Amino acid sequence: MTTAVYPGTFDPITNGHVHVVERAARIFERVVVGVAGSTHKSTLFDLETRVKLAEQSLEHLGNVEIRGFHTLLANFAQEVGARILLRGLRAVADYEYELQLANLNKQLAPELESLFLTPVEHYSFISSTLVKEVARLDGKVEAFVPQTVAAALKNHFDH
Repeated sequence: MTTAVYPGTFDPITNGHVHVVERAARIFERVVVGVAGSTHKSTLFDLETRVKLAEQSLEHLGNVEIRGFHTLLANFAQEVGARILLRGLRAVADYEYELQLANLNKQLAPELESLFLTPVEHYSFISSTLVKEVARLDGKVEAFVPQTVAAALKNHFDH
C-alpha cells in the first residue's frame, strides 16, 4: 500500500489544502494528513482544534486520516509507514523553502521522497495567514475555507 503524508500546521485548513488532499487521495492508496503540533509558528487554534477542523473538512475522503504529531516530520512519516512526503507549492517563493525541507528530510530518512503538487489557479493565492487576517478584520472567508472552519474563525474573532 502506498502511503503519502501531507504535513502542515493547517491553522486553519483552507480550500487549497482540501483540494491538494483530494488530488492526493486519487493518486495514493492512503493519505495521512499530519497536523504539526511542534512548530516555530504561533497558532491561532490549538492542535486538537486544528485536527478536528481537518477531520471535518476531509471526512468525505475514505482513504484519508488525520493525525497530530510532535516529532520530526521524517520520524512521523516512518511511524505511519509513508514513503512519500506531499507538499503544495503555491508560488516560486515557496520553492526555495520546500527544496531545503526536502533535502533535509532526504538526509534524515533517505527512503522518503518529496512530491510537490501545485494548486489550481483559483486556490494559488490562499494561505492560512491571509485567511486569518481577513477573518480578524471581519471579512468574509467562506470562499477560502470549508464552512466549519469559517464558523470556527467567526467564533474565535467574535469573542
